[in-house]
Amino acid sequence: MLALTSYNEEVSSPLIVRKLAEADFPTRWGHFRIMGFEGQIGTNDAGNEKEEAVAVVMGDIHSAPPLVRIHSQCLTGDVFGSLRCDCRQQLEMALGMIAEAGAGVLVYEQQEGRGIGLMPKLQAYELQDQGRDTVQANEDLGFKADHREFQLPAEILKALGLKAVRLLSNNPQKVAALEAAGVKVAERVPCEVEPHAAAEKYLNTKKEKMGHLFTER
Repeated sequence: MLALTSYNEEVSSPLIVRKLAEADFPTRWGHFRIMGFEGQIGTNDAGNEKEEAVAVVMGDIHSAPPLVRIHSQCLTGDVFGSLRCDCRQQLEMALGMIAEAGAGVLVYEQQEGRGIGLMPKLQAYELQDQGRDTVQANEDLGFKADHREFQLPAEILKALGLKAVRLLSNNPQKVAALEAAGVKVAERVPCEVEPHAAAEKYLNTKKEKMGHLFTER
């Protein structure tokens, strides 16, 4: 079992990262290995926050900075194909690009609804139906626009022995999080998909209020 320790500056507690499982993982994009990781804030089980994530790994990821996608869980998009967001399209694009390159990593973390959870996300949907954008809906529910920190994905990449990556992302916060954790982003690779009309407001809010980087918007 692999264990790695880093520190969360906000809570001044160690993040203990453990690899709990690894298995063969054939997919329609190609052949991967899937690895299960657990991150725990604090040094004992009682009352400490835990987070789980998986890393899907293909090919030789050490000879050159590999393509890496950090993807937050989206039940509505990834599983049900919701057109309110571009999550499933980005997930499939990333897996396809990694397969085409022959090497890369996709870290899939359990951060539903930008970290607010599934039920609050659905409540936010309800507010969006009434005219709020995604940021306003989160704030109306008492949340920040984005509760994700990306510390666990950064530590997983370090546990995989990666010091530099080509990051598939439109989100500058992910670049900053990896750099702050000591993983160099050698290149930010756009992860832009053909938008559906139902996702236009969602994508515009990402650009205008959250600083996401788009070349075609």
